[in-house]
Amino acid sequence: MLALILLPCLPAFPQLAVPGTAPPAVQPEAPKDALGRTTPRGTVRGFLTAGHKGDNEIASEYLDTPLRGKAAAVLAHQLFVVLDRRLPPRLNQLSDKPEGSITDSPRPNQNLVGTITTANGSVDILVERVDRGKYGLVWLFSSKTLESIPDVYEEVNAVSLHDVLPSFLVDTRLFGVVLFEWLAVFFGMPLLYLLTVVLNGLLSPAVGQLRRRLYRRPDLPNPEPLPRPIRLLLLAAVIRWTLDRVSLPFSARVFWSSVTAIIVIAACLWLFLLLNSRVEKYTHRRLRDRSLLGTASILRLGRRVVDVLGIFAGTLVIFHHFGVNPTAALAGLGVGGIAVALAAQKTLENVVGGVSILDHAVRAGDTLKLGDTVGTVEDVGLRSTRIRTFDRTVMIVPNGQIANMSLETLSARDKFWFHPTIGLRYETTSAQIRSVADGIRNLLSEHPNTDHGSVRVRFLRFGAFSLDLEVFAYVFARDWAHFLQVQEELLLRVMEIVQQDGTQIAFPSQTMYLTADSAGNGASLAQVLASDSKPSREGVATKSA
Repeated sequence: MLALILLPCLPAFPQLAVPGTAPPAVQPEAPKDALGRTTPRGTVRGFLTAGHKGDNEIASEYLDTPLRGKAAAVLAHQLFVVLDRRLPPRLNQLSDKPEGSITDSPRPNQNLVGTITTANGSVDILVERVDRGKYGLVWLFSSKTLESIPDVYEEVNAVSLHDVLPSFLVDTRLFGVVLFEWLAVFFGMPLLYLLTVVLNGLLSPAVGQLRRRLYRRPDLPNPEPLPRPIRLLLLAAVIRWTLDRVSLPFSARVFWSSVTAIIVIAACLWLFLLLNSRVEKYTHRRLRDRSLLGTASILRLGRRVVDVLGIFAGTLVIFHHFGVNPTAALAGLGVGGIAVALAAQKTLENVVGGVSILDHAVRAGDTLKLGDTVGTVEDVGLRSTRIRTFDRTVMIVPNGQIANMSLETLSARDKFWFHPTIGLRYETTSAQIRSVADGIRNLLSEHPNTDHGSVRVRFLRFGAFSLDLEVFAYVFARDWAHFLQVQEELLLRVMEIVQQDGTQIAFPSQTMYLTADSAGNGASLAQVLASDSKPSREGVATKSA
């Protein structure tokens, strides 16, 4: 799909307009050159445009040579043929500034356009800045480069695309694009990819057999030795190898080099995403084996963040390859990120809170007391936590709120506190109290579900209407329901012990005292409320002597 998008742009390479670059505002106004020779990139593009049009006289104006007339035109044609067939497609990396590139300069006022490999060694294609009087300072192909062009031309011109392909494939153009390039996109690339699929199918059984022998597991399936990203890399390698072996025009090499670069970047990014997915699965499995489910639940978020960063980095690499400066995009992204962060402040707060509580305070299945609410955690998300209350309603609590609250995790108890207060009637004697306390103490010390070291039974106080015994013990239980079962059994046994010792459990009561006055003129009633007025009452009448 990327090749199809770039293919119609091929005619634009030989038809590039000769650019005119204005000097920087900080410098004095320099004379404008009509041929666009004020920058290294403008010189190379203008020369290639004139060469594609066959205007060798105009092309000779881009040469720093003492030759004139037909000799200069012949040299310009030879240079165009050499550049068109061997120049590396890196025009976007050439400087577009009047002063040229400082880092890419063999010496001052020179820029390297590219290096051509020949049978006699490498030849550097250089442009240098020359003062042309009324035209000012312009960039021209250096005289040193032009000295070696005739010999390189003889070598390059020996092999032509017409010698390899039929003439109708080279001369026929469709929408300005050579016919063999259409065939290469629609038939060549799919055929090459199909060959990698066939190769993968042939290697899969052999690799699977070797894998089963190494791991000694006959149930292992056949793997995929050549995943799709690897197939794309093989396709890019074949295209690159073809470009090095076949002499194609410069515009075609620019196109196929761009296609190769995009395929390589996409394949590497695809491999990175697959590797990130494998790492997530492996880490999730290890954390699950260690019962770290909270940490495992945030792996998917981490993986998505890494995927987005990888895609963003791949996009920046593509921009850099095509000579697009991503600085403005990065600046806009930074401003946009700040705006989004301010707009989604609460959401980000809840997400950060969710990450902080996932592996520390809250897990799915926990029974929590959150403020006045008691319930079971059903799900812990990145933004909120869902709690099922005892009324069977669902309460959604933002994670940011949970992270700032005091939580009581009821289900995290290792023991349950058995702590009733036994109130005996005031008619109970001290011997009966000792007997009841000893009986309860023996009950708890012998019960299999109690922590024997924590058992404590003591006469605590004289209550308003009862003699209070404090019972203290920890009970081992699987969960709250099991504890209630054990507690019920213990309380019933305590009632039996109290009844066996001849006393009873006290209940709220009111005592009434009746006395007679000293003169014998009738009875006066003195009523003293010994407790709050509850249902049952006892009357006690006393006569004075």
